[in-house]
Amino acid sequence: MREVYLDHAATTYLDPRVKEAMEPYWTEEFGNPSSLYRSGRRAKEALDNARQTVARILNCRPDEIIFTGGGTEAINLAIFGVAHFHSNILKNVGMSRGHLITSKIEHHAVLHSMQALEKEGFEVTYLDVDEYGFVAPEKVKAAIRPDTILVSVMYANNEIGTIEPIEEIGRVIRKTRDERKAAGSQTPIFFHTDACQAAGALDMDVQKLGPDLLAINGSKIYGPKGVGCLFVRRGVRLKPLIYGGGQENNLRSGTENVPGIVGLAKAFEIAQGEREKESARLAELRDYFAARILKEIPKVVLNGHPSKRLSNNVNISVLDIEGEAVILYLDARGVYISTGSACTSTTLDPSHVILALGRPYEYAHGSLRFTLGRRTTKEDLDYVMEVFPAIVEKLRVISPIKMEVGQKEISHPEAFAGQGSKIKVGGKNYK
Repeated sequence: MREVYLDHAATTYLDPRVKEAMEPYWTEEFGNPSSLYRSGRRAKEALDNARQTVARILNCRPDEIIFTGGGTEAINLAIFGVAHFHSNILKNVGMSRGHLITSKIEHHAVLHSMQALEKEGFEVTYLDVDEYGFVAPEKVKAAIRPDTILVSVMYANNEIGTIEPIEEIGRVIRKTRDERKAAGSQTPIFFHTDACQAAGALDMDVQKLGPDLLAINGSKIYGPKGVGCLFVRRGVRLKPLIYGGGQENNLRSGTENVPGIVGLAKAFEIAQGEREKESARLAELRDYFAARILKEIPKVVLNGHPSKRLSNNVNISVLDIEGEAVILYLDARGVYISTGSACTSTTLDPSHVILALGRPYEYAHGSLRFTLGRRTTKEDLDYVMEVFPAIVEKLRVISPIKMEVGQKEISHPEAFAGQGSKIKVGGKNYK
């Protein structure tokens, strides 16, 4: 049976070139980079070289790179670090504990962090997006308050692939910061972006993009799992999440994962070096695949912007069926995809991203994400189209849900009862 992996947004395989770069640091060069003797110094040199590589790609200083245990930790460090460090500044000038801004389509690493801060007394504004998933810079500007200390908007969405106007949002934040300084305000404001999905596909120059904090993840760019990094612009003060030996500029204590960090740097270097050529190849395959799906399968809607999206992302809603059922049927035919975000795809809750686009629950429950990768071929996609339409047809025969494209109201809310969703239709509640 042919196997076709189309879930590269969830994780990628380890590039053999990355594995080769990592191997010495598992067994031969195993020293602790904090040790003063020779093997420790060699480990420290490898760590420094990796930091310089990442910094060169991001166009920043090496001391602005903090290595972490993954993208989620990097995001948590950025959000909690800013909030907890600067809340006292606001308290001293008689303001609230602090206000943060994010969007409704962020990864759960951002959303759940924000929700945790709300329980601590911080206030959070969750911005609406348009039908394509864009966060409007003017909405960011309108939401800023005198006590706003952090804005967090992702670079590219992990589910629908929409690329956000990060540069424009960055300019809004910098202008606000300048205005505050001119007015004598001591309240800082910073801009964080989750760039985990963007790191292998988009320009990562932080001087051009303008974030104060930027998170990336090794496992999305053909590097190792369990390693990431956070760019922290000079002048941004954070409260650490982890205390101990004071590694990583006192922001992430603990013995550094030298093999993982070496692998992250190598993977990032390869991804950015091959970015333009590979993105062009993937975009061509993406458009070919999306066109075939929309032509050959009735009642399918493309989610996200038709062109301003990641080159490898095809996210669709297949009406009248459950996305989880499609995944299981495709799995039996050797095709591996996800519904919603792979980080939460084991739950039956509808995609918060699709709902944020203003689409009904049925669109969210029927959403499927295909994300192509370096090994994906046209033949792979042709194989998917040999089996996918028949699966959809079979599932629709047994489905109690019937909906038309463009329909705004759910037709059978009772079909989703017990799936963790609160649905109210015609004055009646479904749970």
